[in-house]
Amino acid sequence: MKILVVDDEKDVQVLFEQRFRKEIKNGEMEFAFAYSGEEALDYLTKHLHEAVLILSDINMPGMTGLELLKQIKQKHHEPPPVVMMITAYGDAENYNMAMRLGADDFLTKPLEFAVLKEKLKAIH
Repeated sequence: MKILVVDDEKDVQVLFEQRFRKEIKNGEMEFAFAYSGEEALDYLTKHLHEAVLILSDINMPGMTGLELLKQIKQKHHEPPPVVMMITAYGDAENYNMAMRLGADDFLTKPLEFAVLKEKLKAIH
């Protein structure tokens, strides 16, 4: 399963690579990283059909995760990627907006990787 992680915090790559070391080594999961909404859209355009799951932070400079979500749902239909939104703020407004825009799930920071792994297994 190819997963695109979108977050403006660069240390997120090291965190995911540590927490999913076994799954990466076994070839169960492959991660790509984008550090802005714009970079994520560029990646999706260049790597059509590769990312089956997108994990995106909501609060990023430039294009927000919600704007990215809207673009993904409008432009990337085949196959439709599963999009999980991540935010440090578990407020109802962000949650409701993400769901209205077509998010498949909503996670809060700090991420509970055990919960995330279970969600990913359910998709896979």
